This record gives sequence, structure tokens and C-alpha cells, in this order.
Amino acid sequence: MDLRQLAALVAIADHGSFSAAAKALFTVQSNVSAHIARLEQEVGATLVDRSRGRLTEEGELVAARARAIQQELDAIYADLASRGKEVAGEARIGVISTTARWLVPQVLTALRAAHPLVRAIVVESPTTTLLPQLAAGQLDAAVVNLPIDEPEVVVEPIFEEEMLLLVTSTHPLAERSEVALAELAEHRLLLPAPGTSLRQEIDAEASREGIELAPLAEIDGVRLLTSMALDGFGATIVPATALPSWLTGNWVRVPVRGLAPRQVGLARRRRAVPSAPARAIADVLRDVVRTKGPLQRGVHVLLPAESS
Repeated sequence: MDLRQLAALVAIADHGSFSAAAKALFTVQSNVSAHIARLEQEVGATLVDRSRGRLTEEGELVAARARAIQQELDAIYADLASRGKEVAGEARIGVISTTARWLVPQVLTALRAAHPLVRAIVVESPTTTLLPQLAAGQLDAAVVNLPIDEPEVVVEPIFEEEMLLLVTSTHPLAERSEVALAELAEHRLLLPAPGTSLRQEIDAEASREGIELAPLAEIDGVRLLTSMALDGFGATIVPATALPSWLTGNWVRVPVRGLAPRQVGLARRRRAVPSAPARAIADVLRDVVRTKGPLQRGVHVLLPAESS
């Protein structure tokens, strides 16, 4: 087994055919076919379904390990390129959508000033999508909703933010200065999808109150929840940063009494050593959260003060 064989398998997984994989690897299809045949012979299993151009179940298992190996190799090259000189190289970071809007532009600006040779590749997705990518080695780090239940991932809480009821100005609760969570049981709501961190937290608080919230719809994506509420589809519960401070319209924010703040954390793989570029991006991100987080409405920084 060699790295060319593993690279061929990952390329087929990513591009869907032998010919497309060959193009991505800047080689010819016969080379890709030969690499896969040798790899299958060595592991004693069929890794690619030739009729469909897709990986078999065994192929997916091998590809997941191959991605992790490639990630570690990239980290080695980046560390060596940065040794004794300015940090250089690229790293991939995932960010949940509501946080990405205010955090990513400021992180990229600060990164360009502090480490101009580091390139950040940013993936915006819900926590439920980011965690598998992080565990599989497709991301170096991810900013995610807490809590999470992923044994291969460790998390550092970075900030928490207040939870708000978002309603149009014609909603029965729009005139309230505050609403109790128990009162929301009388209204059908747009809620996060079952199994998401945000929904788990909301359901846990509701259970402690002895109530059950009735969903009008259940959606995995805070940005979509917010957009639907702003369009008048229904009321929803969202974190404070789901709404930019500059946004105005026919809607109001109502604080929810009895609902704990949402926690957001910086996650990384438990058994991986971050590359120099990944460490640089993480350090810049922490600095931005410390300095810019308090300026965001409803955000409270959880990171310790930077040591002098």
C-alpha cells in the first residue's frame, strides 16, 4: 500500500469516476485503475463499484482513513515550511452559519495581518454536518454548537449567547418585553431539527418546565429558521447573533425567560496534532472572540483572558 493508491481512492470518492479522479490527480485513467486494483488486492476487498463509479462500504472505510493520512501529511509539510520562519500553508475550518457571519470576516482580516502566508479555507454548515467532517479529517477545526457527543472530538468553549424569540410585529407576543418559556407551549413554533445541539438544549429546558413545545416545522439550520421567521412563516427561538445588529424590519426580538444561553465552542480532533497553519488560525480566532465578541449583541465571552 502506498500514498498514490490512497490518493486515487479518495479522488474517486470526491469526483465520482475513474476519469474524473485521473483529471484531478493530473494523471491518466489507466494509472488510477492500476492503483485501485493493487490496493484492492492488498486489502482483499472490492473498494470501488465500477458500474456506478462509487466506493463500496469497504471503500468508504478505507477512504476515511486515507483522508486522515493525507491530512497528517499536509500538516507535516506545513510544519516544515513554517519551521524557523513565518507560518505558511493552508488549513480548513468549519463554522456554523450565525457565527460565521460576524466572526469569519474579522478572523480573515486579522489573519491576513498576523500571518499573510496562511490561507484559511472556510466551510459554513450546521454542527451536524461539521462534526463528521472534522472527525474524518476533512476539517482541521470547527466552530460548533455545544454540547456535542462525539468521542473523537475535543471542544473548547469560546462564547455563549442569549436565546431570543423572533416574531413579526403582528404576533400576539410581539408587545411583550419578556416571555416565559412555558408560555411558548401555547404557540406552534419553528424549531431546530431533533437531534441538533440547539434543539436538545431547548427540549431539556422545556422538560424541566414540564412542558412540550409544538413544532410548526423543524429545520436543521439557524439561518433558515431566522429567514423563515423574518418572512412571517412563524415564530422561532434563535441565538442573539442570528440577527445582525443593522437589520431592521417588521419583526421584534423578545427575551425568553428560563432558557439558558447557547454555548459555542472550538472543536478539533482528539488524536490529531494541529498543523502550524491550523494553530495560527485558532489563535487568531480566539483573539477575535476576546476582542470583538463583547461588541456583539447578547454575546458573552467564555475564553480566559490572554496571559501577558
